[in-house]
Amino acid sequence: MTDHPDLDLALQLADIADAITLPRFRSADLRVTTKPDRTPVTDADTAAEDALRAALAGERPGDAVLGEERGGSAVPDSGRGWVIDPIDGTKAFSRGLPVWATLISLTVHGVATVGVASAPALGRRWWGATGAGAWTSDLRDGTRRIAVSGVAGPGEAQVSTTDRNSVRARRRRPGRRALRDPCGETRAYGDFWQHCLVAEGAVDLAVEPVANEWDLAALQPIVEEAGGRFTDLHGTPGYAGGNAMVSNGLVHDAAITALRG
Repeated sequence: MTDHPDLDLALQLADIADAITLPRFRSADLRVTTKPDRTPVTDADTAAEDALRAALAGERPGDAVLGEERGGSAVPDSGRGWVIDPIDGTKAFSRGLPVWATLISLTVHGVATVGVASAPALGRRWWGATGAGAWTSDLRDGTRRIAVSGVAGPGEAQVSTTDRNSVRARRRRPGRRALRDPCGETRAYGDFWQHCLVAEGAVDLAVEPVANEWDLAALQPIVEEAGGRFTDLHGTPGYAGGNAMVSNGLVHDAAITALRG
């Protein structure tokens, strides 16, 4: 338990989700369908989101909820809203790859103040809240506080991007090349994981050309409490810009300039 009631609740919600999603991972009877946007959804996605909504209705009945599978709104009249992605990385989940997570965030007047990313198949969890720092836990090292790297030179930076198709869809391929060429190394970790790697200092910069609010809201408090920057590709802070530039802060402005090139 922490000294932050909303963070405590978010961690409890992550436990609820893990208890649903992990037993369904690699199960022989997993049901996978395709949504109108041509992305997959499994019975684990919907079951986890429904359970989280039920828990929030009991614990925070006055708060709004926005989820990937059931919709809703994260900015109610009260100013408090929860943003949920029951399984970020459903394609990986449905194919038996362990890089997926439940993302849970509390927003207050449109600002993400609490974030949890729980990846039970990896045995990892990350969380953060405004003023409470950023943390991770794993089976080997237990719970520890995390911080971004101190890499300041683009030539030394470890960069993660999403797939080339997403970049091409945003017509940022020249910018991506301009960003990639001066950097030390570029990988594609993708989804939630690349942003958590920035928060714990393993990666210095992550670029996500296309993203929804539920893909990003939980990650912003984790990255910022770890000392990093979280903006859209134009440099505007926040999770609702439809894309993201996430960094240790030291290489952020140079990366934005490179993408404009």
